[in-house]
Amino acid sequence: MNPNPDPQDRPRDAVDAIIGQWAAVRPDLDTRAMEVFGRIYRLSRAMGDRMEKRYGQFGISRGEFDVLATLRRAGEPYTLSPRRLSSTLMLTTGGMTGRLDKLERAGLLRRSPDPHDRRGLQVTLTEQGLTLIDQAVGAGLDLQTEALSALDDAEAERLAGLLRKLLAGTQDSRD
Repeated sequence: MNPNPDPQDRPRDAVDAIIGQWAAVRPDLDTRAMEVFGRIYRLSRAMGDRMEKRYGQFGISRGEFDVLATLRRAGEPYTLSPRRLSSTLMLTTGGMTGRLDKLERAGLLRRSPDPHDRRGLQVTLTEQGLTLIDQAVGAGLDLQTEALSALDDAEAERLAGLLRKLLAGTQDSRD
């Protein structure tokens, strides 16, 4: 198999059409970056929509998944402060409060006083929340793995490395 097929042999997509239009009206532009980031953006939106639908089968949104997954990744006892959750998820405290309220009403987490800080709270996964997040993360990974199956193992590894390099090159020191 030719690792670099002729561009004419590759399937065309919506980004190719956009690039073609720019080439017709502005042939002086180097649109390589548009090709890369246009596809990353479209892939992110498409997978984001599919992930939202998958997590919806568990009664949670992607944002709520993120809260539960962050607690799960923290390890036992699956507890973090609301401030730590907000910082990890890059959310305002108001945005975090809404998510925590909904997840607590659903019985997936509980808030309790922080035993080390009289003014603080801690957020802990419940058994029901732990069960749900373990199921949801597995279902989400299955969906992502299915999408990634368009690539062979070497291509997937190469893409992951290239995206890591690209991401590192775009990181702002404030991130």
